[in-house]
Amino acid sequence: MSETVYPLAGAASLERRGLRDRVYDLVLDMLMTADIEPGTRLSIDAIARDLSVSPTPVREALVQLERTGLVTREALKGYRVAPPLAAEQLEALFDARLVLEGGATELAVRHAEDLIPRLDQALAEHRAISRIVHKSVAHGEKLSVGLLREYFAIDWNFHHLIFEGTQNPFLIDMSEAISTRVHRMRQTVQSGVSDADEAVLEHAAILDAFRQGSSAAASAAMCSHINRVRERARLDVALV
Repeated sequence: MSETVYPLAGAASLERRGLRDRVYDLVLDMLMTADIEPGTRLSIDAIARDLSVSPTPVREALVQLERTGLVTREALKGYRVAPPLAAEQLEALFDARLVLEGGATELAVRHAEDLIPRLDQALAEHRAISRIVHKSVAHGEKLSVGLLREYFAIDWNFHHLIFEGTQNPFLIDMSEAISTRVHRMRQTVQSGVSDADEAVLEHAAILDAFRQGSSAAASAAMCSHINRVRERARLDVALV
């Protein structure tokens, strides 16, 4: 007796989400370049033609990008590239990171034994991608969008692992919200990866504090790192 095979009701939805996510990544790459001026109109139909997809995943990706602040939507006018973060927005972002990431780091030390090997691997990947970046710069090559995106993903992964290390689902969700804002910050400061060496050393200091098992030291190291990134960002946008 043969069995009746029923199609998965969510299969089409999963496929659509996968396409939307791929389109999201491609549009994000486009926005991370310095070639698109703030205020530039983003035509859903034009992007869909360029990517050889229907307008639907492009529209869904732009809705998702609107939440990051990278694009804005005007009623009856569509989407545009958002203006850079204002000085006060940049400061507010770093204040939020200090509160969330400082607290998350303190909590994550409770699970240091499980987390340290993952942070060690993340730091090794950060060092490796930094060497690739330096090699490209030394050869006078312009850093590709793909390389920049890979660097930023590896850099942020260290932070995301600490959020995961809290084993707190609410903080893990907040990690995603913060990461999208960090994308926008990088669009604003347009500093590339000029602080790669400093970031690697600061991540190493955080990892050392985890190895010591000190929640206070780990939180302090994270807050120190975020404040140093803040200072570098201020210099990049000539706020000081």
